[in-house]
Amino acid sequence: MFNRKRRLRQVAAIASISSLVAGCGVLSSGSSDDEGAITVGTTSAPSTLDPAASWDQSWELFRNIYQTLLSYPSGATTPQPDAADNCRFTDSSNRTYRCELRSGLTFSDGHTLDAKAVKYSIDRIRKINLNGGPAGLLGSLDRVQALGDKEVVFHLNKPDATFPFVLATPAMSIVDPEEYPAGSLRKDSKVDGSGPYTLDSYTEGKEAVLVKNGNYQGYADRKNSAVTIRYFQDSSTMVTALKAKKLDVAFRGLNADDIVDLQKHDAGGNLQLVEGSGIEINYLVFNPKEPWAGKAAVRKAIAQVIDRGAIAHKVYKDTVEPLYSMVPKGLTGHTTDFFDDFGSPSTSKARKILTEAGITQRVPLTLWYTTDRYGSSTKLEFAEIKRQLEDSGLFTITLKSRPWKTYVKGYQDGEYPVFGRGWFPDFPDPDNFIAPFVGNQNALGTPYPAPEITGVLLPRSRSESDRANVVSDFEEAQQILVRDARLLPLWQGKQFVAASDEISGAERALDPSTIMMMWELYRKTSW
Repeated sequence: MFNRKRRLRQVAAIASISSLVAGCGVLSSGSSDDEGAITVGTTSAPSTLDPAASWDQSWELFRNIYQTLLSYPSGATTPQPDAADNCRFTDSSNRTYRCELRSGLTFSDGHTLDAKAVKYSIDRIRKINLNGGPAGLLGSLDRVQALGDKEVVFHLNKPDATFPFVLATPAMSIVDPEEYPAGSLRKDSKVDGSGPYTLDSYTEGKEAVLVKNGNYQGYADRKNSAVTIRYFQDSSTMVTALKAKKLDVAFRGLNADDIVDLQKHDAGGNLQLVEGSGIEINYLVFNPKEPWAGKAAVRKAIAQVIDRGAIAHKVYKDTVEPLYSMVPKGLTGHTTDFFDDFGSPSTSKARKILTEAGITQRVPLTLWYTTDRYGSSTKLEFAEIKRQLEDSGLFTITLKSRPWKTYVKGYQDGEYPVFGRGWFPDFPDPDNFIAPFVGNQNALGTPYPAPEITGVLLPRSRSESDRANVVSDFEEAQQILVRDARLLPLWQGKQFVAASDEISGAERALDPSTIMMMWELYRKTSW
């Protein structure tokens, strides 16, 4: 029998939708145009509306308003056709990739979406070539060919079995050539895409209003007619709005205290918490051009002092877990190399590393973090890192912070000696936890040549279609990352979505890159 008192429920992401039924409610999977927009809160505001400029969580919005050739239907872990009718490699060496478009595609403004528009969109990313932008994902692309109206052929300069995953990222969103300049970013706050929704209105940092796109043709089965996304500066304000029924769903940026509160308390009996395993990672980046952060001994001494377990427990209340490699648990190639090489935190070992490098003074370093991307826990996390490093007697730490939009520009300009980053993967493959951070052009805007990785290990792994056969390459790559200590993994997160009991579909709304597919959300109807 059902318990008629609706309680806070914590459910795994793989739970069936029927497990969310409470009282005498029943579920309706169809959209209901008269029930009003689903209102979603997040602390992850877009930094841009132009796909050619974004290699960050602007993708969350993009997935819902633009379309890509391939994407991830609910439950899929490999790319499936979206704007494309079908795609495949046409050679055994994984160097020629062909896609045929669906028939009758148009942008939301009625303009034709054809093979030329796809070519234009991809070529535009490379032409604009923004520092820290998505052009870094296209390193294996030689040229794009449009054959007639429906066929697109991607000619690669080297084998790359991950290229379909790249095409499925929102960075590869197809844009209207008549509305987006070929050589520069679009400057207004408008969007002309072909995704499940159109952007009806947008207020930067505040709100995005999405309505169903009547011209959409793709895999998304929209279970609602409209979604309003509201952007918050912190978790507590967002959760307060959820409890006050000003939001239907809260996602991304929930801090540890709010998660624990939602796990433990009834919260008025009208909320649910959906929890699932995640592959989000959090890490420190060291700028090699900075006098102190550029010294390997300093970076390794920090790696020797950092207590990840204390960060996970004290700051995040065990809603995250310590991470000792850039590739997270659950993916091929995960290791514990940082623990294997450095062991437990040790001030004496760290002092020895510095002394052997001729460093006997306290090392002054400035650590930067963003104020509005990952909730208020980030401030507490960096305070804990500062405490650990200064308590060792080896470092003098200054903390500085900025809002995300200006924070991004700062690290892309090489302004920060050490800075924190979170990473929600572009796609669920170990390649995407190494390749974006190495090379002269990468997602961090901080060149990291690593020729052994970029010139040997990644190319070799990308020639292998069976990803189970690339373990040794990624293990070797991570040993190089540990040796250089340019990137210091800290923790691996879980996925949490808090929602009103009136909402269903939250457990199906997260794709493998932890991007929310808004069309999966819908309201329950009552008898």
